Amino acid sequence: MSPKRIPPPSERIPPPSRRILMVCLGNICRSPLAEGILRDKARAAGLDWEIDSAGTNGYHHGEAPHSLSVKVARLNGIDISTQRARRFTAADFQRFDKIYAMAEDVVDEMRRIAGRQFDATKVDLLMNEVHPGSNEEVPDPWYGPESGYHEIYALIEQAANHVVEKYGIKESAKNR
Repeated sequence: MSPKRIPPPSERIPPPSRRILMVCLGNICRSPLAEGILRDKARAAGLDWEIDSAGTNGYHHGEAPHSLSVKVARLNGIDISTQRARRFTAADFQRFDKIYAMAEDVVDEMRRIAGRQFDATKVDLLMNEVHPGSNEEVPDPWYGPESGYHEIYALIEQAANHVVEKYGIKESAKNR
């Protein structure tokens, strides 16, 4: 058996420079939109970020995003149809640099799920990027009409712009 070849540094693929997780309750409405919007904006800004989403309950594990989330994303030029819901785990605190929750009850559930691995320094409500310290939530559109999905798209897009501006500038300065 020959030894495993270790590629030289010039052939190694560097890890993403930032890993961000978006979390809501079921991972089919808000967080898939947040993942898609932030991924699109980071890519457009030339940022090498890993962006994912999860839900604190397992009710929709393996399901595609809600049809209205998919529709609203598509109307804005973003395809989230291939995403699949997954449950948030304690291990996400080791994998991600920043974890954005869509609501306070989601943070509470993340704390319960993670137990001792919960790291408050990595967690914030997404809308605090727009209005720091306000603890505004991204409302859950699940039971409402399509207009609610358009409203949360606009909120998430605004927050995603702030995230890219905040961390993208730091990354650009670091790479100079």
